[in-house]
Amino acid sequence: MEKRRLKFIIPTMVIVATSAILMLVNYYEEVPTYHKILIVISATIFSGILAHGLFPHNDEEIPDEKPSNINKKSSK
Repeated sequence: MEKRRLKFIIPTMVIVATSAILMLVNYYEEVPTYHKILIVISATIFSGILAHGLFPHNDEEIPDEKPSNINKKSSK
């Protein structure tokens, strides 16, 4: 995986995990602890997948340019 893309993905996942933990602890006390853990893990993974698809990935291979001699007519 590209290092440039990881600079966006990892902080996004950390922010989502932290906010999910804070929201579940403060506002949803009636949810069992096991379910809270599953919600935080799934939200973190889902945000990582979304960030992987949405953030830029400029350091992938760039296709070769077309040869410039295609438009020249051959003289016979």
